[in-house]
Amino acid sequence: MRPLHRIAAAAALTASVVVVQPESTYSPVRPPAIPLAVRSPYLNAWLQREGGSGPVLPGSWPRHWTGGALGWQGLVAVDGATYNWMGAWPGPELAGQTSAEYTSTKSIFTLDVAGKVVLTVTFLSPVYPDDMARQSQQFSYVAVGARSADGAEHSVQVYMDVTGEWASGDVSEGIRWESGISGDVSYHKFYRESQEELKEDDEIAAWGSWYLATSSEGSLTWQIGEDVTVRSQFANHQLLTNEADSNFRAVDDAWPVFAFSHDLGNVGNDNTERVFTLGLVQDNVIRFAGLSGEMEPVPGLWSSYHQDEISAMAAFYSDYQHALDSSSALDQQIQADSENAAGQDYAAITTLAVRQTFGGLQCAGTASKPYIFLKEISSNSDIQTVDVIFPALPIFLYLNATLARYLLDPLFENQESGAYPNAYAEHDLGTFPVARGYPDGNDEPMPLEECGNMIIMSLAYAQRTGDVAYLAAHYPLLSQWACFLVEESLIPQDQLSTDDFAGTLSNQTNLAIKGIIGLKAMSEIALLTNHSDSYGAVASAYLEGWRSLAINTAANPPHATLSYGQNETYGLLYNLYADRLLNLSFIPQDILSMQSDFYPTVAGEYGVPLDTRRPWAKSDWQMFAAAVASRSTRDLLVSKLARWVGETASDRAFTDLYDVNTGGFPEGGPYFMARPVQGAVFALLALPA
Repeated sequence: MRPLHRIAAAAALTASVVVVQPESTYSPVRPPAIPLAVRSPYLNAWLQREGGSGPVLPGSWPRHWTGGALGWQGLVAVDGATYNWMGAWPGPELAGQTSAEYTSTKSIFTLDVAGKVVLTVTFLSPVYPDDMARQSQQFSYVAVGARSADGAEHSVQVYMDVTGEWASGDVSEGIRWESGISGDVSYHKFYRESQEELKEDDEIAAWGSWYLATSSEGSLTWQIGEDVTVRSQFANHQLLTNEADSNFRAVDDAWPVFAFSHDLGNVGNDNTERVFTLGLVQDNVIRFAGLSGEMEPVPGLWSSYHQDEISAMAAFYSDYQHALDSSSALDQQIQADSENAAGQDYAAITTLAVRQTFGGLQCAGTASKPYIFLKEISSNSDIQTVDVIFPALPIFLYLNATLARYLLDPLFENQESGAYPNAYAEHDLGTFPVARGYPDGNDEPMPLEECGNMIIMSLAYAQRTGDVAYLAAHYPLLSQWACFLVEESLIPQDQLSTDDFAGTLSNQTNLAIKGIIGLKAMSEIALLTNHSDSYGAVASAYLEGWRSLAINTAANPPHATLSYGQNETYGLLYNLYADRLLNLSFIPQDILSMQSDFYPTVAGEYGVPLDTRRPWAKSDWQMFAAAVASRSTRDLLVSKLARWVGETASDRAFTDLYDVNTGGFPEGGPYFMARPVQGAVFALLALPA
């Protein structure tokens, strides 16, 4: 969590702003939080819902995914009067937010400024599934456009600043700064004075340099100094002094801010726009023990494509039009595909998940050997968690299956180095950003879960790309894990599944079917790689055994139990999804239909509970279940989740765990937010044609 003094300071500022807002509309629904700048685990800023209202930009501090306030202030002057369009700095009157819309890559706010000017603010965090060079940059865009609201011309100036809070999770740490120009791009650079490479402080990177940048055209003015001084300068004079405070100091010592202001001149009916970028550059981004078994720093992938951080920053800024065009095309693709798959409700879910999923990823390595490292945001910050990659997999298979390889490679390399002593698959590689692995074998034990996941994901990648050589290269390890599944799948010992918050349980029905499907997948891998298949027959025999152990045939309607023999229980049998994802046609249709018919009978207000133990629902697993259900059950699950997105009492980035009846965070349970597992909502779109 954020330091208490920091939260208190932000709360005090927010409390001093008297907000009388018009009723904002939200499209496609009113989400609990709207992504602003979400491109990586460290560039991960959101606008949260406040109180009973939806997320409102004027008068609210943007927040890191942890909920901690991030100093990010926007002001606009119209005919000499100043208004606040973002942030909670007290003083200027708030612009009125009239609408907020999100797409897969954009968040678009429309603001009424005193009835004179319409301000449109677009936060663009592009997603490049087919372009690792561009995806590797930890930067995001903000476009601020103004046009007349009343038909008359108005003098308009726009302002933006950020504070040193972005650069340090400890606000008592000293920061330094500088300003400069690269080509036609002006920038402020700020960074922690005591750099601690590959370390975090309160989930914020303790190393790297932050940049706020904009066009250096003639109307630009800038300033670095105390927040009150700089913001008051603009509020009173509608321009800045082009001076920098030379007193380097702590983040919370007279709160230095880094500001730009553009004079848009006299604005009429045509939209006049200026673009800003905000982001982070880090030379090394991960410490990793790969095939060598030795811990080594891994560079940010961006460095393979840019000479230095200044040129990288400037290139990202100059790429705005390409980013806008590419992102708009992706937005349209996802919107259309989602609507065609399951209607507008489904599109409201998928489009909210895109930036969140990619915001959990860090691109590393080189152009010839890229990696993607994943942070298990908000649960425990593990790196490369297998059972987090597994639910996220559908979005990667849908957009570009090669991304799955870049996620799997670090796991294979660490275990093939011989550093991991257990016969089953490793749960994760350590705590982000250090991917050490577990030479002592003391990772969180989910042996059946992770063996099944790794085999299923490897086959899914190879099927979509035709890369059978990948399966052949890793066959020794895959077959080792399959041997473990032969021993353990039918009668699982007391152990954790991916839903570890529920605790251990023996004979888990859903866990067993994952292992059995994993064996069937291994049968396919053996055949593809010209190995003898000893797994298919075992999988078929186990499936018949599972059917007799797992199903309460006496119930009306019949259904699978949570664990063998516990006829009073049930669970969401989401692991059936892997059969259809891999196009195995292994699970008989009567089992799929049985579960599909059962789910509506236990549905709550906002979905189907994970199991009988608690009224808790998981959005990711519900979408796995929906993808293999009948159309009516699919539509029920989709509509309930979409309704939850629009009505939830939670106020953080798209949680995947909630109370199925209240729609809030689970009472007494973990608070998950911003997790990349939400890639699972693309489960319908990832199915083979």
